[in-house]
Amino acid sequence: MESASELRVLVCDDHVMLAEGLTALLRAAEGIDVVGSAGSVAEVLEMAAMTTPDVIVLDYDLPDGTGVEALEELRRCAPDARVVMLTAFADDPILVRAIEAGCAGFLTKQKATADLVDAVRLVAAGEAVIPPDMLARLLPRFRRGDVSSPVALTPREQEVLELLATGATSAGMARDLEVSPNTIRNHVQAILVKLGAHSRLEAVAIAVREGLVSRRRG
Repeated sequence: MESASELRVLVCDDHVMLAEGLTALLRAAEGIDVVGSAGSVAEVLEMAAMTTPDVIVLDYDLPDGTGVEALEELRRCAPDARVVMLTAFADDPILVRAIEAGCAGFLTKQKATADLVDAVRLVAAGEAVIPPDMLARLLPRFRRGDVSSPVALTPREQEVLELLATGATSAGMARDLEVSPNTIRNHVQAILVKLGAHSRLEAVAIAVREGLVSRRRG
């Protein structure tokens, strides 16, 4: 019987053996309920609308489109779902497109079986799943646009945003700023709302585009 506290996860991969393996791995984990498995963009959109998952594990290469194209549609039919993108290779242009579309984290398929459960739990808790060195490498690749209207962040929100751009976790930011993790989560949520972002990673991409943080860190 499903517990009200269980994370609802939808898996999407067109390789049947991999999808079955990931589904079995997640179902064996405590507190996770796999609500379905899809093999295409059309299927994941239909199933996401029907099952209202908390997290979607989404392959990038699908027979009828890309994971990024699916992500853009998922923001309309399942706006509360957080997406972990599976990629065969950590290709920078793909990662940038996925972040700008609202992806909450990444896993290469080589690491999926080892790290998937942790990744699902982290993105469900609002964290970003990306190595800090990878995020630093990607920052210069985010689009830079004209700032139409300034975003009014508080000084503390600006501090938190700067730390988000380094890949810091809630716990790490709480230590650095000497506040509670819950306070950090409240600041992050306020930042997401003000920037119109669906994930921490998308917030960083928008912040770079709006000139709120530097394209180069360190």
